[in-house]
Amino acid sequence: MHNSLLQAARGLVAIGARMDARGWVPASSGNLSARLSDQSMAITRSGVHKGRLTETDIIEVDLDGAPRHQADKPSAETLLHCQLYRHFPAVGAVLHGHSVAATALSMVTHEQSLVLQDYEILKAFPGVTTHQTVANVPVFDNDQDIARLAGQIAPSLDAAPIGYILRGHGVYAWGPDIERCFWRLEALEFLISCECERRQMR
Repeated sequence: MHNSLLQAARGLVAIGARMDARGWVPASSGNLSARLSDQSMAITRSGVHKGRLTETDIIEVDLDGAPRHQADKPSAETLLHCQLYRHFPAVGAVLHGHSVAATALSMVTHEQSLVLQDYEILKAFPGVTTHQTVANVPVFDNDQDIARLAGQIAPSLDAAPIGYILRGHGVYAWGPDIERCFWRLEALEFLISCECERRQMR
């Protein structure tokens, strides 16, 4: 089901407040979006605090990242959202945050993926029916050239059904709608926090 811009804006404003309450979007970090149609999406403006969003902070862009209104300035990472909507037709929302756990864990590991297994909450992700699942969450080096970064991510998308992490940056998660996308982000952030705790206990 496609959203109107107003429906998407209301949903993203509410989710921004929930992410802020968990400390996942400090300052103007993070970006949030929702699919509007097969050709467009709603996304947060550049430079706004995601915990203090208003409906006017959500703008419409096409799936090449061009704003509907030329004066609007979308998030700097808009192309990463576009990539997910184009690659996965069933994706209805994309959420990106900068949690302490994801940022720190990705900085202390040189691995190319975070391996998650034996966690019951893995069943929060599509197709997972047992805690014995082994899930790999890709970790990509951060890059300020977003088009180049999207090119580096592209070959791994089909192997990243849960989401991915940008090193020293944060998590990207996606889902069929805004609410369920938040659930997946919440589950992934929980798992990353668990990994941080376990490594400190060793």
